[in-house]
Amino acid sequence: MEAIEIGDSLAPLDAALEALPNTPAVFALWPREGDPYLSKTALLRRRLLRLLQEREKPSRWLNLRHTVRRIEYWLTGSAFESSVVLYEQARRYFPQTYLDLVKLRMPPYVRIVLANEFPRSHITTHLAQSGDLYFGPFRSRASAERFESQFLDLFQMRRCQEDLRPSPDHPGCIYGEMGMCLRPCQQVVGAAEYGHEVARVTEFLRTGGRSLLDAIAHSRDRLSEEMQFEEAARQHKRYEKVLDALKLRDDLACGVDHLNGVAIARSAAPASVEMWFVRDGAWQRPRRFGFEVHEGKPISLDRQLRETFAAVEPRKLTHRERREYLALLARWYYSTWRDGEWVSFDSYADIPYRKLVHAVSRVAHPEARPALG
Repeated sequence: MEAIEIGDSLAPLDAALEALPNTPAVFALWPREGDPYLSKTALLRRRLLRLLQEREKPSRWLNLRHTVRRIEYWLTGSAFESSVVLYEQARRYFPQTYLDLVKLRMPPYVRIVLANEFPRSHITTHLAQSGDLYFGPFRSRASAERFESQFLDLFQMRRCQEDLRPSPDHPGCIYGEMGMCLRPCQQVVGAAEYGHEVARVTEFLRTGGRSLLDAIAHSRDRLSEEMQFEEAARQHKRYEKVLDALKLRDDLACGVDHLNGVAIARSAAPASVEMWFVRDGAWQRPRRFGFEVHEGKPISLDRQLRETFAAVEPRKLTHRERREYLALLARWYYSTWRDGEWVSFDSYADIPYRKLVHAVSRVAHPEARPALG
């Protein structure tokens, strides 16, 4: 953070404003009394001149020249970094209202309510402290609902939202009549048998569909070898149906506890990028990555990246912080103004360094990208 103190005389203010860089930044204008005015901008000098410059004629633009005593600002290199810095400073200065200030909405997730005796799924925007499975984040509620509807067609887990009191006299529903539910409500199956089906659902979501795809492919290939071609064709249609359901996932969507990756964006520092790490669904402290030179020779990017990842220490977050940082990531990733790149991977034991080298190079040197067409 850098700051400009404004004394009783406003004479030095204009010179100080003219000396500011015209780059992205987050800034706070502190009045002589009351809370600060906190905002972000793509052009710091132009924005502060508009707010604080002396005007000869009346204007409809807000002018705080005669009320501000201190200017604080944080230079950023990208829209993503500005979004994160604004959120963190808003939480610091406005602990009760910061979510409204930054207009941060929580993204939707598909939740498997495992605490229920007969687990079910539903859409939620709240990551709770529980043993439930959360799959997301999705771009929108409609997107999450489409995926939920399609993947449930692959299993026989119930879709009703009621707290079941199983009884042979329960009226059931259309899904039970169609063979798309095991009908625990009518005591057709007990909790243990129903739990086996739920375990298949959770494994499907945790593995990104691989558990079901591998089982169907194995069955299809075995049937083909046994020359049961009609059954093999039926299994192949099931395989394609699973693929169609998986295509409805949004790009970030996975079991939240298995969300791993790094967001890479331009840095305010020259010849550098900023890297934000997500490990097992938890936001880690960012690190600045520079292109180091030793004895006149550049150090291998692969080696630097390995050292950078090795230095990332697991960070303990509150459930509220975890939910809000993931909301920041989702808003940036699914936005039309996304800058930088997101590289995901299954775990920190299997990091795709070659892919990361290319991503870092593209972000740091966008002018070097080949022209399309």
